[in-house]
Amino acid sequence: MMWRYGTSSAAFRNGPLAALPEQRNGENCSNVATIASMRMVGTVFSKGMPLPMGRSKSTARPTTPYFPIRSDTAHMPITLPANLTGYAAAWSIVFVWSFWLIVSRVANNSGLTIYDLAAFRYGLASLVAVPLCLYYKPWRGLSLAKIAVVSFILGPIYILTVFSGFKYAPAAHGGIFMNGLLPLISIIFAVFITRIRPSFRQLLGAGLILVSAVALSFDATATSGENAWVGDILFLIGALFFSSYVILSERWQLSAMQIIFCGTIVNAVLYLPIWALWLPSGIATAPMGPLVLQAIYQGFVPNLIGLLFIAYASRTIGNGNTSFILAAVPGGGAILGALILGESLSLIGVFALVVLTVGLLISVRKRKPLAVQ
Repeated sequence: MMWRYGTSSAAFRNGPLAALPEQRNGENCSNVATIASMRMVGTVFSKGMPLPMGRSKSTARPTTPYFPIRSDTAHMPITLPANLTGYAAAWSIVFVWSFWLIVSRVANNSGLTIYDLAAFRYGLASLVAVPLCLYYKPWRGLSLAKIAVVSFILGPIYILTVFSGFKYAPAAHGGIFMNGLLPLISIIFAVFITRIRPSFRQLLGAGLILVSAVALSFDATATSGENAWVGDILFLIGALFFSSYVILSERWQLSAMQIIFCGTIVNAVLYLPIWALWLPSGIATAPMGPLVLQAIYQGFVPNLIGLLFIAYASRTIGNGNTSFILAAVPGGGAILGALILGESLSLIGVFALVVLTVGLLISVRKRKPLAVQ
């Protein structure tokens, strides 16, 4: 028996099977079948049962819908909440930067200079960034002032300051002062720049994070030299640069390609000629193993993956939440140091990590997901 919907002759063109996604070769057709079934049920309850040929719609028994059917349900995409993906990106950065502390610590014994590490950071990343930026043309949405500011914040002064800190202080201090103090710097910037007052939970969490940072610093000074304070100051300067980047990426709503363009290509054009002509290099004498490790990690992971994840997290969960989560980097660096380098954690270190975790759990606040344009 042939069936039709109402009195229309275009039953299947306008019926529940219309506008279904086409099945590609080798694609699982379960989603197509599910959508078709949902549309059939919706049609049955909202329009009535299909009628045999020869019967008019006026003689059919009316059917009362059992539940409402949203007209946009069939075309509604299934997406993860912005908050969930934002927090996932932020915690991924914790692993990236924690492992970066270990890689940077190993770099001190690799024969490479800090200028080589900066050249890896900008030069190798540009191999990936140039084709992407030529295609997307991210400079179209940026003024010259914004390009200059973002490029300066992520430029050679910032990264050379950080790498210089590792020459005076242990890598654990880098995690403490560059990431552990980010919540405090974020609160200060929020008060004086954006005029946003921190909540009591943020102040309490920041206080606990500060206590954990001081405890970790005290624990690390047991094996550090007398000039460790010089490295700590350099790390603190790096934290000011980095916190400025986190805040501006949210306030200016920087896209991924805009960050890659400013943080990688612009700085590569400015820095690489200076490095090649005048700065000392140890690439020619460095062992192959450490050279490859530093080239891959310093060249691609922090300047591409790290910066993109930070920008996305700042735009979805806010720079405050991002900064608080990044404060877990000292703990992550200590754990990876124990697992990879065989460094043991003292009782003071364990206490500091517990306090740091509590401070993070108190400080991270919920934020409404961004509206989809």
